[in-house]
Amino acid sequence: MTTTTESFAKLCSSAVTDDATPIKSLVFKPKTPKSATPIPIVVIALQSTTTPSSLIAQLTGTKDPRLAKDDLIKTFFAAPSAGEFNLGHLLNNSTSEYHLLIDQHLVDLKDSTILKLNGNLFIEKSKAIEYLNELKVAKLQSNIDFTTEVKPQNTSKQQPKDKKEKKALAPSNATLEDAKLIGITVDKALDFPGWYQQVLTKGEMLDYYDVSGCYILRPTSYAIWENIQTYFDSKIKKMGVRNAYFPMFVSSRVLEKEKDHIEGFAPEVAWVTKAGSSDLEEPVAIRPTSETVIYPYYAKWVQSHRDLPLRLNQWCSVVRWEFKHPQPFLRTREFLWQEGHTAFLSEEEAKEEVLEILHHYANIYKELLAVPVVQGKKTEKEKFAGASFTTTVEGYIPQTGRGIQGGTSHHLGQNFSKMFNLSVENPLGSEHPKVFAYQNSWGLSTRSIGVMVMVHSDNKGLVIPPRVAENQAVIIPVGITKKTSIEQRELIHESAKEIEAQLRKNDIRVFGDYNDNYTPGWKFSQYELKGIPLRIELGPKDFEKQQVVVVRRNDSKKIIVPISELTETLPKIMDDMHEVMYQKAKDAFDTHRVTIHDWKDFVPTLNKKNVIVAPWCGVMECEEDIKDSSARKDDGEEFEVDEKAPSMGAKSLCIPFEQPTMKDGQKCIKCNRNAVNYCMFGRSY
Repeated sequence: MTTTTESFAKLCSSAVTDDATPIKSLVFKPKTPKSATPIPIVVIALQSTTTPSSLIAQLTGTKDPRLAKDDLIKTFFAAPSAGEFNLGHLLNNSTSEYHLLIDQHLVDLKDSTILKLNGNLFIEKSKAIEYLNELKVAKLQSNIDFTTEVKPQNTSKQQPKDKKEKKALAPSNATLEDAKLIGITVDKALDFPGWYQQVLTKGEMLDYYDVSGCYILRPTSYAIWENIQTYFDSKIKKMGVRNAYFPMFVSSRVLEKEKDHIEGFAPEVAWVTKAGSSDLEEPVAIRPTSETVIYPYYAKWVQSHRDLPLRLNQWCSVVRWEFKHPQPFLRTREFLWQEGHTAFLSEEEAKEEVLEILHHYANIYKELLAVPVVQGKKTEKEKFAGASFTTTVEGYIPQTGRGIQGGTSHHLGQNFSKMFNLSVENPLGSEHPKVFAYQNSWGLSTRSIGVMVMVHSDNKGLVIPPRVAENQAVIIPVGITKKTSIEQRELIHESAKEIEAQLRKNDIRVFGDYNDNYTPGWKFSQYELKGIPLRIELGPKDFEKQQVVVVRRNDSKKIIVPISELTETLPKIMDDMHEVMYQKAKDAFDTHRVTIHDWKDFVPTLNKKNVIVAPWCGVMECEEDIKDSSARKDDGEEFEVDEKAPSMGAKSLCIPFEQPTMKDGQKCIKCNRNAVNYCMFGRSY
């Protein structure tokens, strides 16, 4: 196997440098006709630089570049895999041309800066740039500013004369025609990943961190998580669950004790192997989940059947490391969640709790986030590693037609209690065999915030349901011009501040923007971008009539409300807004959840951005066959794998609790076996 060439290796050092600047080496494959040979695009950039595919396409004159699969990287650069590809492999290609884009932020570093490549290779920046400039077959473009906005491609020199002609000449890419740089500049319908990235960063939900796959939750998003915490915490405490906290570290000895469980997480486990410059005697894992952390202590604490049930929950973060393409909130290396772990004397009690928790999860989505979900049970293939069975709430993203798992509640049976000897004497007497506890675990994470954003937000920015919004309303004085007297201006501002104070007393989360440096129109756009649910406008004429104009973010509906009735009316407006948002999302889910019985209809229905409810035999091999067979277009061509959306084939999402009526003799959607239930299938995140 050819690896990094010797000549490049001489430029590098394997000595670990703690302050080295990490860089990434990415290979993209543009979309080309089947008969044509693709010209790869190699991007060399700082690890912290975002490299949008739309800009890469514009710079190279290519179409729809996507991260290349291992076979293309092996063919062109003789690298073992995409994960192991680095600068040295470029020397393995001396005949086939390729594009080479170099990040401006990398070029601007001091020449003496040490760069960290994949693995444990380090190279001085000056040597790296010199090396890249000497590559002969590369179409080199250096000093690329990856923050540049993608320009619309309109080659017409004449201005359109009317609206129809203007529409005909509209750019074919995803750039919004009337976009302002401070707002969203790409169309949700045409470039969903680009739109999602912008709506989160420009809406101030999060910021990117210098460790790939990790993100900073800004106050707007963390407030949503706090509201979810407050709601769920009150529900589980009424059930008798108490909060605790366990360490994030787990020894390899304990982690590997439950082999079936850890096998499902093994690729994602992050390990601590050093303390300072010294190797640890035993590597320590950072929890991907906490079953193996907690259960040895449950076994220690439970000495009698009177100690059961034991019901604890912790609010914490977990780390799951091994994946290539992070997506904010949906797929991150560290994320916040709650995880409940409970132990019962009887199986009936445990199973009852599983469904009660799942009901609370469904209500978080419905009552707080205005997102519809389907409750159901995971198949044996998709259940939690080590569980007896897994229940789930499944959402739907209309723009992509994909399902998304929203939260899971697992019944672990006695699998873990037998492994960790969590047992008690039989209440019937010592002559009866000891009883192993029946256990559950259940969790919901900040992924829920990403689902909310994807479902509700639009091309103006975030749309946040009022029940979870950090700020539910903003008060903006309007109609103040140069002709407005100082006294009248101060009177309007003072009245607005009095309204703000009164609303705060009534537990409405509100603030006022009294800054005269910006126009009301600019403020309207700014707070639409940030997703503030309600805008309260107060102008000179409103003041005279002792009223305000309330504008809803979700549909721009305007409501005139007397100031004297505002504290009573505003909660009703927010409740109605929540119901409208929920119903809109539910209608989208309901109309795109299609029941079919014939396999020939499966893929065409799937390709119309639907999830499918179909009769199924319950056999795992058939489930895998459905996924493989549905990764094809109607004409039988294979889909090009989209690494950013992991499941191109339709996987089983859940077996819904609400089942269609099964006909006698009903066959499975894919094979000739008899169907045992209806299963919901879909492409998913």
